[in-house]
Amino acid sequence: MRVFDGHNDVLSRLTHGGDPAPGFLTGDGAGHLDLPRAEAAGLGGGCFAIFSCHPPEDSYDTGAYFAAAPLEQARTEALAQAALLLRLERESGGRLRIARTLADLDGDGLAAVLHLEGAEPIGPALDELEVLHAAGLRSLGLVWSRPNAFATGVPFGFPGSPDQGPGLSDRGRALVRACRERGILVDVSHLNERGFWDVAELLGGPLVASHSAAHALCASPRNLTDDQLRAVGERGGIVGINFHVGFLRADGEEDADTPLERIAEHAAYVAELAGPAAVALGSDFDGATMPSALGDVTGLPALLDVLRTVGGFGEEALAGVAHGNWHRVLAAAWDT
Repeated sequence: MRVFDGHNDVLSRLTHGGDPAPGFLTGDGAGHLDLPRAEAAGLGGGCFAIFSCHPPEDSYDTGAYFAAAPLEQARTEALAQAALLLRLERESGGRLRIARTLADLDGDGLAAVLHLEGAEPIGPALDELEVLHAAGLRSLGLVWSRPNAFATGVPFGFPGSPDQGPGLSDRGRALVRACRERGILVDVSHLNERGFWDVAELLGGPLVASHSAAHALCASPRNLTDDQLRAVGERGGIVGINFHVGFLRADGEEDADTPLERIAEHAAYVAELAGPAAVALGSDFDGATMPSALGDVTGLPALLDVLRTVGGFGEEALAGVAHGNWHRVLAAAWDT
């Protein structure tokens, strides 16, 4: 069964060392994802995230990592990652294509949806949005887990509520409207609860959380409350279940010895509250700690089996989880 995955950070991983394209295209085995492993696993498409601002690792505990990137720095990093995806498309021999239209999502090869995780590269005039859209940007999250000029992202403290901080700024509201006009999907993962409801009011269409899970099962502020999950279902949206172990476990521990059943339990919980059409996949490959039983992208077939046996998804519902539900919400967002 072909899979569409709602979030990976492979572009961020690749841009921090050497000449990244050959290793990804030929399969160097680094990280969670490269093209040969994706092909072997049946990964037919996914959202490839641009993530700006990587200060030195020793600044992680000082708070610098959680400060929004200056516009010039963020713009430079975003353009470098977008350029890398364009290069991968050009050098893949047709095995990878940037999905700019619905037709690009179908067919052979890996369909890569260019996604912006955190809008720090976009200035007040939104000029950068125009350029990135022309390069193929079709999905955007206003924030990562930090505040910026547009909205407030939730921190990672466990346990915690997503109800932290104010809603969207005026610039954030303008950006949501601009995305809607250009057919760019707006992603609410990492966004705080007040921002979530602001986006819900502004969009009018499906609500999409590309890589989140259920707060009732794991009290991370990165996860969605029951009220949020019901709103996603009522609006015909989806939750891409995040594979990061710290968002799955009831204790919030980053323990790779976490069974795949935890992913299935979150999927089943979302299906119960929001309906099976609201369940999708959002791995966070190359950006988080995966269950050791999954390993990397090649573990997707094993996960689908667990979704059948433990999650209780029949073949039709499972096809929706694997790819159909993502296709539906992308169609709704891109149909401008």
